[in-house]
Amino acid sequence: MDRAVSNDSGEDDRIVLNLLNSVDDGAQSQRRIAEDLGIALGLVNAYLKRCVKKGLVKVSQAPARRYAYYLTPQGFAAKSRLTVQYLSESFSFFRQARADCSRTFALAKERSFQNLVLCGKSDLAEIAILSAVESGISIVAIVDRSATAKLFVGRPVVSAYEEIATPFDAVMITDVVDARRRFEEAVRLHGAARVLAPRLLGLPTPDREVVQ
Repeated sequence: MDRAVSNDSGEDDRIVLNLLNSVDDGAQSQRRIAEDLGIALGLVNAYLKRCVKKGLVKVSQAPARRYAYYLTPQGFAAKSRLTVQYLSESFSFFRQARADCSRTFALAKERSFQNLVLCGKSDLAEIAILSAVESGISIVAIVDRSATAKLFVGRPVVSAYEEIATPFDAVMITDVVDARRRFEEAVRLHGAARVLAPRLLGLPTPDREVVQ
C-alpha cells in the first residue's frame, strides 16, 4: 500500500468510492478531484495510482501535457459495490433501497411489466420482494448462480433464466457484488428495455433518467 494512503480500511474505501464518483461525474484532473474530495493533491495522486494499477481507472493524455481519468468497467463495478457496502453499513440503506425499489416498480407498471425476476440473492433482493407486495408487482423467481437454497423469502431460486418455469415480463438487478456484469448479461439475453435496476446500483438503465 502507498504510504500516503490511509491504513484504516473504512476510511480507505470511503476515499476510493468518492474518487470513483468524482471521476464518473466528469472530474478529469487530479486538481479537480482533490477539490471535489477536499483532500490533498498528493493523496489523490496516491489513490489514483492504486486505482489505475487495479484497473479501476484508465488514464489518457490530454492537451497541454495534462492527463484525463475515466472509469473502466471494473471501476464501475467497484463503485457500485462500494456504494452498496457503504449504504449497508449505515442506517440509510433500508430507506434508500426501499425508495429505489418503489420507483423501479412504478416504472415497471408504466411499461405494463407485472411479473418480474430478480437477478441476485441479497439484502436488496429481500427489500425488493417486500416492496413488490406494496406496489402490486409479482416476483416470480430469483436468478443467482451461487445460491444453494431453493427458496428465498418464499420465492424460488434458480441458477439460470432458462430454469424459470413462470413467464416473466422483465428482470430487475439486485446483485450487489457484481451488478454491472449481471446487468450486461440480462441486457444481452432479454434486451435493454426489459432490464431494470434500483438507482443505488449506479447502472446505466433507462429508469435512471425517467424516474426522479
